[in-house]
Amino acid sequence: MNDADSEVVLALAELCSKIETLITKQEEMALHVSKIKEAVYNPDEGLYARLTKLDARLAALEKWKENNSKVLWIVISVGVGLVATTAWKALV
Repeated sequence: MNDADSEVVLALAELCSKIETLITKQEEMALHVSKIKEAVYNPDEGLYARLTKLDARLAALEKWKENNSKVLWIVISVGVGLVATTAWKALV
């Protein structure tokens, strides 16, 4: 074997080693991507499920706040009305 042949063999061996490393890294990446996909799309515990639950809780809280504001305005109006009526009767 001459120098050119040995260089080609060495280059091929190095290329095979790098390809094996690339395949290993690709398998690791595929595993990580599948774990991320499972975490995001799991229907019971995934990210979208938690966001849906959070949206439902937020909507319920906004509805409660809206109802609470209406009741508060009614109570304040009745209180002002009673004070005005009492003051009017006291003056007349």
